[in-house]
Amino acid sequence: MREDRRRRRRSGRRRITLKMKRKLALLFCTIVLILIGIFGWLVYIIRVSGEQYTRKVLAQQDTGSILLPYKRGDIYDRNGTILATSEKVYNLILDPAVLLENQSDQPEKDCVEPTLQALVTYFGLERSELNTILSEKKSRHYVPLAKQLTKDEVSEFEKKMGEEKSRIAGVWLEDAYIRRYPYQSLACNVIGYTVAGNVGQYGIEQEYSEVLNGENGRSYNYLNEDLEREKTVRAATDGNNIMSTIDATLQGIVEKAIDDFQEKYRDAFREGDGSYTAAAVMMNPNNGEVYAMASNRRYDLNAPYDVVANGLYTEEEANGLSEEERLNALNELWRNFCISDTYEPGSTVKPITVAAALETETIHDGDTFLCDGKKNVAGKDIWCAKKVGHGVIDVEGSIMFSCNDALMQIAEKLGENNFSRYQNMFNFGLRTNIDLPGEARTDSLIYYAKENAPSENLIMRTTDLATNSFGQNYNVTMIQVASAFSSCINGGYYYKPHVVKKITDSSGGTVENMEPVLLRTPISSKTSALLRRYLYNTMYGPTDANGNGASGRNARIAGYSMGGKTGTAEMIPRDKTNYLVSFIGFAPADHPEVVLYVIVDRPNAEKQYSSAFAQELWKNIMKEALPYLNIYPTEEVPEDMREEYEADQAAAAAAAEEEQEAEEEEEPIPEGTLVDPQTGETVQMPDPSTIDQEDPSVMGDVPINDNLLDVKPADAMADEEDDNPTE
Repeated sequence: MREDRRRRRRSGRRRITLKMKRKLALLFCTIVLILIGIFGWLVYIIRVSGEQYTRKVLAQQDTGSILLPYKRGDIYDRNGTILATSEKVYNLILDPAVLLENQSDQPEKDCVEPTLQALVTYFGLERSELNTILSEKKSRHYVPLAKQLTKDEVSEFEKKMGEEKSRIAGVWLEDAYIRRYPYQSLACNVIGYTVAGNVGQYGIEQEYSEVLNGENGRSYNYLNEDLEREKTVRAATDGNNIMSTIDATLQGIVEKAIDDFQEKYRDAFREGDGSYTAAAVMMNPNNGEVYAMASNRRYDLNAPYDVVANGLYTEEEANGLSEEERLNALNELWRNFCISDTYEPGSTVKPITVAAALETETIHDGDTFLCDGKKNVAGKDIWCAKKVGHGVIDVEGSIMFSCNDALMQIAEKLGENNFSRYQNMFNFGLRTNIDLPGEARTDSLIYYAKENAPSENLIMRTTDLATNSFGQNYNVTMIQVASAFSSCINGGYYYKPHVVKKITDSSGGTVENMEPVLLRTPISSKTSALLRRYLYNTMYGPTDANGNGASGRNARIAGYSMGGKTGTAEMIPRDKTNYLVSFIGFAPADHPEVVLYVIVDRPNAEKQYSSAFAQELWKNIMKEALPYLNIYPTEEVPEDMREEYEADQAAAAAAAEEEQEAEEEEEPIPEGTLVDPQTGETVQMPDPSTIDQEDPSVMGDVPINDNLLDVKPADAMADEEDDNPTE
């Protein structure tokens, strides 16, 4: 019995021990699982939010951090000329807390007085203001004193700070950047500008703002566990650069020609410039690259808000403007007319109508039409520009003589459905999606075939088809017309227009090449070839038996083979008062390399409807642009242009002679002197007769030190140089 009790006690103890072991095992497993969970959570936090918590820790320990700004990327023209850049400047920062830590009753140790005196001396700051800052912001670590200082403005102060005994403390120069535009207003509507915080406004600056912007860095000063100051630097990442398709030289040619035109016709009929608006788009028809885009609405990119400097108002007028009036005036100046404004194109789009009819085989080359000066449409007479009629003309003549009557007959054959379909294929009514902000919508400014019309009032009626055929009664933008026309003469390929050619990183490496985007092929190469021939004869064709002459003859340039089309659009209200005239053309005629489209809105003349104004502007641009593009005369000079050609040659010879005479009149460089290519200074060279060439104490104008022992012979020195070719 006693033995049984002992067995029971031992059994009870074993059960208790077993239970305890189980509980301990369970507790151990629980602790292990908790630790694993904590470890996993820490890993997750480090991977997902590590940088965020690191910043919080640094912020708690921060004793002064400095922003390291990124450099916004540059914008170049297609040849590498800088159009926009970020210039390094400096902000002068005072740290009152640090400065006061270095205050001392002992003059030789005190830093406050030397620091304040230096700020007054080198930056012209008021001592009283500095004293106020120290008394009111004594615990602050960051107080800006001056911003956007240039290198020249801070260089002397930096030298002073670098002196061993300067005792300047609590002041530093913070790096910053300011946007600069070296060519002021050149291509302003394409480039755009920036406002505070590197925010792009208009143009490439806005469209590619994220590409141009980088990421700021920061320098953290913090106290480590030993309460010692340490620094952690996260470097800034500079933005990418943009190489545009714009050619600065061509842009300059276009802008100068517009300015000359505006000045030539100033006050000719009414008070003011030569027109309300003169604008031009030059592009490569074979890939959609825009070479130049400009109007007379230009402004200085370095001072985009200055209404006086940009010629909008006088100082007195500007003082009386409300803020709303000021912004309204500036918005008109900032708008890129070539993509943001719409208008009725007139006859420059007649080739589009003819192209659609040829492509659908509605008409054929050689078909003829009778123009009697008008066509009755739905009971209403719609007149041709030549009211006595062109007589019997063929398809080529409909473009060559710009006949509205023939175009209305062609459109009638084509029908509303085909006409509307080809308008869509040539991108009328659609955005071209050029890589610039602010492109106008024209979907509600054209008519549609009944089944595709978005609303009842946009259904194309018979009269709409008739007037649309020659470019009236619907609206377009300049970039739409230039792109559509390019596809008519380049073999039938419609390319998306664009102004950016390449994106590079801050080191110059290519990030992305902007390849041409072919959107569609609205017509065949055969139709395109016919259009090139028609457009060539529109400028160079002979007068026909009915006395009809080529409508684009005024735009010809002696010796060149080109093609083009005139345009005259009567503006609303149709009171035969206000007109927009235009001309679009290309060169060379057989293999087009460049297309130029110009418009002149309400020329300063009593009779605005003459397309000669637009042809004159077009011709003046192309005269300079073609040689620059390495496109040279290949044709004989027409007899009726001989006098003009000889006058141009004589003027060029006279200009060259004047230039040569000016060079000869320049003061000659005195004998025995040379101009230093680095400094431009005239330097007097030593007189060889006064130097003893055999004097062994002279070697390369440097006296030989007699104490030099290791002097190598000339041949040994030459051998050594050969072994170090990179030097």
